[in-house]
Amino acid sequence: MPDADHEGKLRQMRETAMGIFRHALAEASIAKAFARKVRCERGVLRICEDLYDLQSYSSVRVISIGKAGHTMVEALVEQVGASLEGIVASSVEPAVQGRGFRYFRGGHPMPNAESIHAASAILKLLQAQTAASLVIVLLSGGGSSIVEKPIDDEISLDDLIATYRALVHSGAPIAEINAIRKHLSSIKGGRLAQAAFPAQQVSLLVSDVPDATPDALASGPTMPDSTTAEDCYRIARKYGLLDEGQFPPSTRELFERRVLDETPKSDAQAFYRSRWWTVLSNGTAVAEAKAAAERAGFVVHVDNTCDDWDYGHVADYLLQRLRELRKDSARVCLISGGEVTVKVTNGGVGGRNQQFALACARKIVGENISVLSAGTDGIDGNSPAAGAVVDGGTIERARNRGWDAEAALEKFDAYPLFKAIGDAIEIGPTGNNLRDLRILLAYLNSGENARGLEAREHP
Repeated sequence: MPDADHEGKLRQMRETAMGIFRHALAEASIAKAFARKVRCERGVLRICEDLYDLQSYSSVRVISIGKAGHTMVEALVEQVGASLEGIVASSVEPAVQGRGFRYFRGGHPMPNAESIHAASAILKLLQAQTAASLVIVLLSGGGSSIVEKPIDDEISLDDLIATYRALVHSGAPIAEINAIRKHLSSIKGGRLAQAAFPAQQVSLLVSDVPDATPDALASGPTMPDSTTAEDCYRIARKYGLLDEGQFPPSTRELFERRVLDETPKSDAQAFYRSRWWTVLSNGTAVAEAKAAAERAGFVVHVDNTCDDWDYGHVADYLLQRLRELRKDSARVCLISGGEVTVKVTNGGVGGRNQQFALACARKIVGENISVLSAGTDGIDGNSPAAGAVVDGGTIERARNRGWDAEAALEKFDAYPLFKAIGDAIEIGPTGNNLRDLRILLAYLNSGENARGLEAREHP
């Protein structure tokens, strides 16, 4: 049984990790990113290195898609003014509806009827634009399900949901999931750009995908698709998606007959007058977390090597790195951005961050280590939490409350356990979406030096 002093230290570690996380969220905000990279003066809109004379266009239309849809529109209006018009599709209701905009509440992580209505409305609006029009597209994570319309009319909404569920639970990384989504969609994989052609187009990205694959964001509706139909067939085989009980028959038939239509590539006419800029990404959140941890007196290391690895493998890898780093520093912080993968079977309530945090909690029992894992969007899986923050006392606190951590991990049901013991991070939707942050903190035990620690861990 840990004494009161030790309990207090563990609590302080959790609070420190939360402070670092909250700082990163505040500083990696959409409003601050737009203030740096988007400016409108005398009717000329500057987006990063591009200039657009708004008065030279017959119409300017804005399409905002994703979990940060409302926040991005608000930031753009703050810079440009209230003259803008368009469509906003997000997974939550807006606090206030802006004049000139139509709003849709699409589903996430599964599409709903409103997702299809939003897609139809956006396609209708874009197809009315001409070469004298400017279309500004604001993209953020979650857009894949929030706005969707199957390219094949035989795929019903129920079949679409079943297809998404099979993909999300397959254990595939987001880039592979989105490769398939693109080839099944009438708006993804550059098809939204095709619909807007011949208008001038510019896309602003708040990215929740790896920096090297920006076209994976919201399944790349305005960008050339770097994936192919052959990739989709390979991915489907790799994850057993054509097995009984995975894809519904209407989707499976397209794969079995190998009749997926190819998405537009970089030489397509739709991209001749298209530009896209990443204004905010996971790298910003990681950098801000690093700065906060350094100010708190930690020696900080960043390791994004494990992006898109299985959550169990990531737990082993990062904890091993943290223990190695702790041999040289009394207070060390390891920060890791990106996402872990979880292959869910008959899951309960939780998400990838809580699954990872619980896996770590089992491996740090009794140690002066704290691990925070949370989504910058404020939502983890199907739970109301963003993630969890655990320490060397988490498992004992759970046991004392009658919770079985092993059973929760096996059932992918971490949220009820974390909620009961106070380790869940519940901050609500943030209006942002920059992938996940993992913050691992380690202190030496009182009176222990690095040499003594190494001897204890490697007798």
